[in-house]
Amino acid sequence: MTVNEVRKKIKRNGNLTDDVIRTLASNNCHETSLHSKAVAEEAVKLAERFDTDPKKAQIAGLLHDISAVIPCKNRIEIAEELNLDILDEERTFPMIIHQKLSAFIASESFGIQDDAILSAIRCHTTLKKNPSKLDKIIFVADKIQWDQTGTPPYLKDLHDQLQISLDHGTFFFLDYLWQRRDTLKVVHPWLKDAHLQMKIMIRS
Repeated sequence: MTVNEVRKKIKRNGNLTDDVIRTLASNNCHETSLHSKAVAEEAVKLAERFDTDPKKAQIAGLLHDISAVIPCKNRIEIAEELNLDILDEERTFPMIIHQKLSAFIASESFGIQDDAILSAIRCHTTLKKNPSKLDKIIFVADKIQWDQTGTPPYLKDLHDQLQISLDHGTFFFLDYLWQRRDTLKVVHPWLKDAHLQMKIMIRS
């Protein structure tokens, strides 16, 4: 697969929600289309609750998984063609580079040039050091509206922590993953950095 082949997968008529749903559905990513719409709706609620631009949250939520149109087996070769910075952990577990690829598609194919939106897409799976409020909102919205079946086992605790603050909710899920790091395919350096930084902040 090439970058040009990826570009041909994108369907655009001018309405972002419809374009994202159509693009994902036409590439056999129906479940991802439902997940993306749910994350966008959750992100808007969180943005309104935590005083952040809801429109930016909606856009980031809709596009955060748009790179699902690229099969996992092709993600590293596409990232190489784009000259993206590829970490060893991403080569080991290519699924995780989808956040960087989604940011690229959002920018190039959907015309998103807002750095805050692109940042939130780019780190929605792992978060990163010094995250913005929008970064944290998309990270948390993605976990509330997860892409698996059933109810997330951490959901009640996550909501409880969000009652305290967005930072508490964000740290809760980072720590949830950190406590289970031995079961993860890889421990992404961005996750490690975000966890350490937020642990110091929350506990200080």
